[in-house]
Amino acid sequence: MTVYRDPAEVPADFGPSVVAIGKFDGVHSGHRAVIDRARVDAAARGARVVAVTFDRNPLSLLRPELCPEPLVALDQKIGLLAAAGVDAVLVLRFDAELAALSARDFVESILVRALGAVGVLVGDDFRFGRGGEGDPEVLAALGREHGFDVDVVTDVRARDAGRRVSSTWVRDLLAAGDVAGAARLLGRPHAVAAEVVHGLKRGRELGYPTANLATDAAGFIPADGVYAGWLVDLGMPGADGAMPASVIRYPAAISVGTNPTFDDVPQRQVEAYVLDETDLDLYGHRVEVRFTARIRGMVAFAGIPALIEQMDDDVVRVREALA
Repeated sequence: MTVYRDPAEVPADFGPSVVAIGKFDGVHSGHRAVIDRARVDAAARGARVVAVTFDRNPLSLLRPELCPEPLVALDQKIGLLAAAGVDAVLVLRFDAELAALSARDFVESILVRALGAVGVLVGDDFRFGRGGEGDPEVLAALGREHGFDVDVVTDVRARDAGRRVSSTWVRDLLAAGDVAGAARLLGRPHAVAAEVVHGLKRGRELGYPTANLATDAAGFIPADGVYAGWLVDLGMPGADGAMPASVIRYPAAISVGTNPTFDDVPQRQVEAYVLDETDLDLYGHRVEVRFTARIRGMVAFAGIPALIEQMDDDVVRVREALA
């Protein structure tokens, strides 16, 4: 998959393309429904599939007080769009200049001249152009003028809840610790990624050495608690910054919180104990922690023996959850 960071980077002979536009925060099942329809349309037209997205949530500039925490970082989003099967991603820098672009100028400069769009897919709540002046109806009118079709994709709804699948719903579930519910909407386990750093090494002293993630982890961190999941070792960057091609996945017990028993961790921390591994050296490695089930909430224990007893039980329950 090719990633363009500016419309000027797109080759002059790039088109034709079928374009899906959106924030794609989390690339959940609703987003993939749009992309899947774009792929079918593109195959019929002999066109490329392009996802047009933004480097940040537009609300961070337009209404920062209403801007939610993103589900995934930009590099995670790009990787998920690649996995969804798009041929190229155009990441638009959402700044004052882009916000001031009229709906017509947005269409003509990005969809027509840069991408050679023959089809455009958006959600029914899509807005674009200065002050949100453009909507699907405006887009369709501009499409008729410039020779591309517009397909408005209706909501994907969860069969059991009858609720629209959205990034907001996923975020709410994660904030409540319901990682299994979030995974059903995402179509995969939710994950955070970061470099493994040195911590207090208290887990090693207790018999459960953990990989501590840096506090700038990419991705929305679920509610405090203990989880079953997987630690994926992405490796250590080479001298050129490139990551190794192969990855290794380990079953893991994951802790999120501030370690209330000892009360000496100032920031929320994600750490993962790889089951049955006591000498695994991951310092400096980039890892992804994937959450599959919540085992319990985070509590303070009266002493170390009670904490170790609970950790023993946590590991048993993690094994059962991952079996």
